[in-house]
Amino acid sequence: MINYKWQKSSYSHANGNCIELTTRLDAIRDSKDPYGPTLSVDVSTFVRAVQQGRFDR
Repeated sequence: MINYKWQKSSYSHANGNCIELTTRLDAIRDSKDPYGPTLSVDVSTFVRAVQQGRFDR
């Protein structure tokens, strides 16, 4: 099994509500469940959408 480097956002909350990204797989995952499912995304498009506030509550 290949071990990819996952990176947690520097804006992550202490309560653990955050995601991790890997550009190697173009994927995101829930940081609380590192062995759970991943979602395949275009990471740069996803990051741009987050910066634009498209996922704010």
